[in-house]
Amino acid sequence: MTETELYSLWCENAKDDADLQRELAEIKGDTEAISDRFYRDLEFGTGGLRGVIGAGTNRMNIYTVRRATQGFADYLNQEYSNPSVAISYDSRIKSDVFSKAAAEVFAANGIKVYIYSELMPTPCLSFAVRALKCQGGIMVTASHNPAKYNGYKAYGEDGCQITLRGAEIIIEKINSLDMFTGVKTASFDEEVSKGNISFIGEDVIEDFYKHVLNEGINTDLCASSGLKVVYTPLNGTGNKPVREILKRIGITDVTVVKEQENPDGNFTTCPYPNPEIREALEVGLKYCAEVQPDLLLATDPDCDRVGIAVPDGKGGFALFSGNEVGAMLLEYICDQSVKKGIMPKNPVTVKTIVTTDIVNLIAEAYGVEVINVLTGFKFIGEQIGLLEAKGEENRYIFGFEESYGYLSGGYVRDKDAVNASMLICEMAAYYRTQGITLLQARENMYKKYGVFYQTLYSFTFEGASGMKRMEEIMTGLRTNHPAQIGGLKVERFEDYKAGISKNILTGETTELTLPKSNVLAFYLENGCKAIVRPSGTEPKIKTYLTAKAPTHEEAEVIEKNLYADFTQSMK
Repeated sequence: MTETELYSLWCENAKDDADLQRELAEIKGDTEAISDRFYRDLEFGTGGLRGVIGAGTNRMNIYTVRRATQGFADYLNQEYSNPSVAISYDSRIKSDVFSKAAAEVFAANGIKVYIYSELMPTPCLSFAVRALKCQGGIMVTASHNPAKYNGYKAYGEDGCQITLRGAEIIIEKINSLDMFTGVKTASFDEEVSKGNISFIGEDVIEDFYKHVLNEGINTDLCASSGLKVVYTPLNGTGNKPVREILKRIGITDVTVVKEQENPDGNFTTCPYPNPEIREALEVGLKYCAEVQPDLLLATDPDCDRVGIAVPDGKGGFALFSGNEVGAMLLEYICDQSVKKGIMPKNPVTVKTIVTTDIVNLIAEAYGVEVINVLTGFKFIGEQIGLLEAKGEENRYIFGFEESYGYLSGGYVRDKDAVNASMLICEMAAYYRTQGITLLQARENMYKKYGVFYQTLYSFTFEGASGMKRMEEIMTGLRTNHPAQIGGLKVERFEDYKAGISKNILTGETTELTLPKSNVLAFYLENGCKAIVRPSGTEPKIKTYLTAKAPTHEEAEVIEKNLYADFTQSMK
């Protein structure tokens, strides 16, 4: 069917959303606009859906949501007897509409639905899947993307995002469905009255809070610490749960950024609501100039990531990277667990392969096993599940990824900014009672283990020619990899697609045990490193650089040399 024919079909059949009808009328006769909306189907990837909100097969709307959910429902009914699902949603435009649309499809397919009565964070969805013994789950969110996006993450019965196998089956089923005639749907209100759709109760939310609080180590010190916090939920789901947890541990001097306090899918004051970037924190930093807190805390719209800024000692505020916060939390958890005698036997920490290697030194200092996994927090959750299957879940003490995601307990299987916000504030409160700022604590860590300076660069390659160039670059680095980068010798080369690790110095080759993935790693002398991988969702090659040196100044010089070499190879 041509794009014009699809457009006509939608004009005739997409009657359930007045906004879509208006948009379809507005683009009548606009060939380019029609083509952009109908030239392909919005893809259900390994994690679920994500796209621009609007009319058409290449947009997020109730019809693409229904079709994807029908495929998910067919998968659940194939794999399980009497399956059930949990659903949550964030503050984005139409998140509540999409969550109800998904619930209607599940219910029409005989699948019991548990749905939150108001917006709730991603970790609360993961928790509900496990607490209610569901076989699947949906979190309606586009994470930290701009306001024009929405999507949903699909979850399996373990509370992790859906497995690669599960995603492949769902995609196959979705592709066999007609957008309008292949989907079963029902009335939300009628299904509620029948008991096929139930609202998740306060008991589940309270149980989630209790599990988060159980992860505290020094929460008893918080109330008397005098810690002062500025907090912004970036108009997302973190407002209630994060503030509730902080209140319960005694952190009461919390100034909330009013402009970003309440749910707002337009993200008026932070067009790109990503706590990894300074732009999203600008309004909060203005509050900091007045309040002069010990800490600025910012959670993203679905409250699975958290970013921080701290006084820099020069009258301003310094942003910490995800690598730095994660490493500091691991050091804090290890140090305090050992001193309090609560460190489990044979403790385990889990990190992604692109996350800072300072973890290895911290873990070695405290006798902790490090497990490396591919990028994506579901692989960290998977490791918790493997420990749980052996009855060793208590060995897991912390897991994190460089992209601002952290988790210290096995009660959920995705990154949790409620848990992380509590731990960060507790850590700051503890250090405050010791007369140490977070800035000083970071410097103490670097004095102990050396400075690890990490940067991430994305090189964009648009269009078909760009995709071809990306392939050429990856092939070139794979088959004719450099002997040195930035003036530093390559000592070990790892190809995760081929599944091999080669010691350049000895020529010895060993097998990598991780799943195959298009990732290349170059281990350099003096503990430096470079990792290269294509983005799974954008026409970009991502390069993760690590410069290790005794001081920040030396590390920055090394990093510039590494970057200069990679800039040349990406042309």
